[in-house]
Amino acid sequence: MAANDSTPRVALYARVSTTDQSTDSQLLDLRRYVQERGWTIYREYVDEGISGTKDSRPALNDLMNDAKKRRFDVVLVWRFDRFARSTKHLILALEEFKNLGIDFVSYQENIDTSSPLGSAIFTIISSVAQLERDIIAERVKAGLRRARENGSKLGRPRGTALDIETIHRLRMEGLSLQQIAKEVNTSKTTVSRLLAGFRKTSPD
Repeated sequence: MAANDSTPRVALYARVSTTDQSTDSQLLDLRRYVQERGWTIYREYVDEGISGTKDSRPALNDLMNDAKKRRFDVVLVWRFDRFARSTKHLILALEEFKNLGIDFVSYQENIDTSSPLGSAIFTIISSVAQLERDIIAERVKAGLRRARENGSKLGRPRGTALDIETIHRLRMEGLSLQQIAKEVNTSKTTVSRLLAGFRKTSPD
């Protein structure tokens, strides 16, 4: 904890993909940065030998849980790709931190959401990501409209197996669970269950 209430409490996050690597150099830079800013380290969250593509990482899960309890004021990472598995994941995490009143700092990219420039960059990244999702969703809808106009029958014939790869692709293209369920002729609950199972069985 901080020596006084005005000193920001910082959560450090570091990750390496394989067990023969070390987070020591990342943590050394982050600790020095904290010292230079006059902050206090609340806790160091470290995932070693964990792929960045995994949805669930023990230390990252702990960090997000502690963030929801507002146990620190700042999240400091060595680089974006050490923290987030994708642009979408990064944006969602930053939006959650913003709602919780927690700042986010990336050491290598020199991004600090507490500064005017960092806040502006975050806004731009969010806007670009949303635009990309909107474009993909519109392309999918346009393709479906053309298929219907050409007389193609959409949806899953009853009695056939669901194609989880197709469901996952539609999700990545920006369709909602309800839209996917309609296209593959199943329930929203089934789509949600299959996507959860897909994430658990996906390779690194």
